[in-house]
Amino acid sequence: MPHLEAVTGDAAPGITWIDTGMTGQRELNAVYLIASAEPCLVEAGPGADVEAVTDALGSLGVGREDLAHIVVTHVHVDHAGGVGELLDRFPRATVWVHELGAPHLVDPARLVASTARTYGVDRMRRFYGTTRPCHADRVRSVADGDRIAIGDRTLDVLHTPGHASHHVALQDSSSGALFTGEAIGSHLPWADCYRPAMPPPEADVEGAIASIARMRDRRPSVLLTSHFGAVRDPQEGFDRGASRILSWATTVRTALEDDPVADGDHLASVLREQAREEYEADSGSPFDLGRYDAIGSIRMNADGLARYWRKRWEREAASLS
Repeated sequence: MPHLEAVTGDAAPGITWIDTGMTGQRELNAVYLIASAEPCLVEAGPGADVEAVTDALGSLGVGREDLAHIVVTHVHVDHAGGVGELLDRFPRATVWVHELGAPHLVDPARLVASTARTYGVDRMRRFYGTTRPCHADRVRSVADGDRIAIGDRTLDVLHTPGHASHHVALQDSSSGALFTGEAIGSHLPWADCYRPAMPPPEADVEGAIASIARMRDRRPSVLLTSHFGAVRDPQEGFDRGASRILSWATTVRTALEDDPVADGDHLASVLREQAREEYEADSGSPFDLGRYDAIGSIRMNADGLARYWRKRWEREAASLS
């Protein structure tokens, strides 16, 4: 899988986005450099994009001895797969991650195995490269309400489960920008489209909507999404992200109510048609399934949402027995 050189642009005052060129696509995967007194990278990208990220940091004046912090919103390989190698390349850097995700940076074997089950080993390696473990003494855990000091700025930590149980959002003290990871799903700027990000095994619809409400209460100046880029109207971003999560969740629930043993292929086909209609209505262009699915397959969302509903119904039945 060819990967592109990184390109950069202004995201917010003192914050630069870096398009990592993941899977040979533009406007698919972003990491962010905060130009604080202690330079900080938010997200690391996958192992396959480490070279591009390193080159981009160099072009922005951040050398081997300069990078002080790497903060990841969660440990999925497209966000944190490159952390281990980046720590080797930037020996003064410390990585920050939610306490539930920290063990998976030190020993990523289960994370890699889960990714391989979702994508297949060959596709995982083509898309994401190698995920190297991090030295435990370079990893710092955070929890909801913590504040990460990065020199003359700070990042406030909000625990935002929904996409993953250990997901966090981060608000910059200087600009008010909020790094959302995948807490509102994905923002596709080339199509003016939003899409959910609800993979197994931790997709949680109620958690996702509650997390969006918490982020909304922070009244951010701009949303900086990992897939992809800045959302200049945060309230619109929250509204559209939440609406689409609820819409996909309702579609899967209805399909399961009609056929409780519906398999993933059937559920994915139903969601795929819905995604096509949404994409074409939002963008006014024919559905680009290849680019749309490169972020995370529709099938993955179908599986995650089906698991969510089945587990929820099991809990509800148990509570009545």
